[in-house]
Amino acid sequence: MRRVREVIVVEGRYDKNALRQVVDATVVETRGFGVFNDRERLALLRRLAEERGLILLTDSDGAGFVIRNFLKGAIPKDRLKQAYIPDVYGKERRKSAPGREGKLGVEGMGPAVLLQALERAGATFEEEAGPAAERRGVTKADFYQLGLTGAPNSGAKREALLRRLRLPQRMSTNALLEAVNVLYTREEFFALAAETAGDG
Repeated sequence: MRRVREVIVVEGRYDKNALRQVVDATVVETRGFGVFNDRERLALLRRLAEERGLILLTDSDGAGFVIRNFLKGAIPKDRLKQAYIPDVYGKERRKSAPGREGKLGVEGMGPAVLLQALERAGATFEEEAGPAAERRGVTKADFYQLGLTGAPNSGAKREALLRRLRLPQRMSTNALLEAVNVLYTREEFFALAAETAGDG
């Protein structure tokens, strides 16, 4: 599986699941139109764009382009790449009826189509043996060791850490882990986690 340096931005979780079958990448959801009113999520996207760059991959219908245009205006142009899927008419397996425009979304595209869309957008593919692969990231075991999971007060500790890191308070544990590994080195994260514990 090819590793993509940039953070890929999609509309929803089914899109995210489809991409995870194709590339090794950090994939973040806009939660559809939810990104319009979610200042924390938009701030996170800006931070991820600054750190790694973003690739925007929305559906090819009207709603997908509304989201795309909103983010084009919110993210610095030099930190944003545009990936497009073709217009393919049909219905995703999980749905009882096609979407309003009758087009398949990102989740309905085959692996080869998604990979080609990323290649055409200019995605940076990293080699498995390169420096990024050697960098040891933060793991779920580290979260457990720090009491961020598996302890009676883990939720409160994660909330305090999210505030310290200026990340959205509603982030899941997995989303927090992904964001931490994009934004911080392992050493930086442990230092921030220790400071947060010291504040509590």
